[in-house]
Amino acid sequence: MALPFKSCNHLETITSVKKAAAYECSVCVEKGDSWLHLRTCQTCGVTLCCDSSPNQHASKHAQQSEHPVIASAEPGERWLWCYSDKTIKQY
Repeated sequence: MALPFKSCNHLETITSVKKAAAYECSVCVEKGDSWLHLRTCQTCGVTLCCDSSPNQHASKHAQQSEHPVIASAEPGERWLWCYSDKTIKQY
């Protein structure tokens, strides 16, 4: 299902996309858990698991830290997501 385009000031402030330093969710690694896909916070650069993963660490991080924008850390994917505005942007 395609999401309707709407503008988002959070996404527009991203001029350089932070990439994953390591291809793992550091919180899942500490707990011995697994993940499906990874997302990188565009405020602090931490890479955590997505909402399709059992622990949903990326969205928990966004809510607790008030860091609204993540980038997909998946190879070949080039998009940003704003949790606050529920908006996606290809880059």
